[in-house]
Amino acid sequence: MRLPYPRKLLVVFLLFAAASIFYWLLPIPGQLLIVRDRWQQEQTWPQVRLAADGLRPGETATVVISDPAPWPYVKLFVAGREATLQGYENNGPEGVWQWTYTFPVPGAGGYELAFYHNCDGGCRSWTTVTVGLADAGQPPSHLIPTRLGVVFPNPARDWHGRQAWAVELTYATLAEEAYWGIDDLAVRAQTGVVQGLRVLVRVDYAPGQSLPPAGDAIALDRYLGYVRRLARDARLAGVYGYIIGSGANSAGSNSLAPERPVTPEWYARVFNGYDTEPGRIDNVLAVVRSENPMAQVLVGPITPWNEDQNGRRPYAVDAPWLNYMNTLVAALDTAARIRAQAGVPLMAPDGFAVQAPGRPELVDGDGGREPRLDLALPEWEGAQAGFRVYEQWQDIVNRYRYTAGLPLYITAANTYHPAEGATPSENYPAGWLTTALEVVNEEPQIAALIWFIDAFPHDDQWDFFSLTERRGQMAVAEEEFDSLLQLAP
Repeated sequence: MRLPYPRKLLVVFLLFAAASIFYWLLPIPGQLLIVRDRWQQEQTWPQVRLAADGLRPGETATVVISDPAPWPYVKLFVAGREATLQGYENNGPEGVWQWTYTFPVPGAGGYELAFYHNCDGGCRSWTTVTVGLADAGQPPSHLIPTRLGVVFPNPARDWHGRQAWAVELTYATLAEEAYWGIDDLAVRAQTGVVQGLRVLVRVDYAPGQSLPPAGDAIALDRYLGYVRRLARDARLAGVYGYIIGSGANSAGSNSLAPERPVTPEWYARVFNGYDTEPGRIDNVLAVVRSENPMAQVLVGPITPWNEDQNGRRPYAVDAPWLNYMNTLVAALDTAARIRAQAGVPLMAPDGFAVQAPGRPELVDGDGGREPRLDLALPEWEGAQAGFRVYEQWQDIVNRYRYTAGLPLYITAANTYHPAEGATPSENYPAGWLTTALEVVNEEPQIAALIWFIDAFPHDDQWDFFSLTERRGQMAVAEEEFDSLLQLAP
């Protein structure tokens, strides 16, 4: 009988089988790796090698990240803090680049290494590595929403399981500086997001200059470039939204070029391209929509009771700050309408940040009732003088088609008034925050009631406004704020 295969092939097969069995019976440690041709070129990149075993918290660890792509402007953040780049080099015949970082090992528990590239224009995610069991915090979906919030939240504050609001601030001209620049902002914002806060970032042009001076094309380009960088940065992906400037009607917010103040028309030009061709994209809304369509873009608050600027379009109550707001909202509405008719959608604001400070000194008796009281003063033609100024901001917003019904965010609530000079540490009346929150909870159009401020470690200029510092009556306010967080919504 003939064999189905040639004798030589059968012999080779039997020898190969015997050799394989013999190999597997040998006591040789290690692994057998089966790979395809060109496997070196098919590795997953980047690759991370960490030397931290046996190190105690505070001791220096070293990590090397390798990638064939020569990424520029790379950064590593460990547990939210930037690591030190020790150097980079191109190794091997295949042109693999290596970046070496060192960092102090964080405290007990797990932590995350987050690598980014192209950080000069807004950090792009590269890769992340989790060491141990990193605590990602309580998922926001498990938190109870509240309208309460603070400017500059204390990272150690106990939010009692509430999804509250927070406001941070950054300046376009200080993009690379400590605290006010993008890197420190990203750390603060990420801290808030991990805690479950809805973080709003106010973007000013420079200290003392809310937005680029009117007609300054170079300053506008610089501001829009920074806004684009913020919207593109992966570290800020969890930010709820951006507040564009603040107090543009006041001289104090136009100090770099007082002869060219930010008029309502110029503000609308910067925000959504008022008085420009519909196809132009050199405005804040077009920039943010193109980079991060999920981010809310809010009109910055107008300073109430300030007469530095007026508006061309009078409001029903003839007061300079209300006329300014009315002129601004009309311009924003016009720009949104013209763009919609030209086929350019989503060019209306997502909401309005407003200021609503209280005036308890105008109330006889219990100043804590002030948020419920009508304080329209005759000398101001009936303009509201206290917390209920929010009603007039709201009425102006609701007068125009493309802004009607948009949410309002009270982003600066306290009991300070410049004319009186008394800080909240001196004049805060017990119960004021409680009453203000009751009023806000009755208003479906108001999304947030945010106290100015919680904590400001940069300097001490706001200590008498700070919940954390607890100076004078601020101890009463802080206890009330903490109690309100614990109440059922």
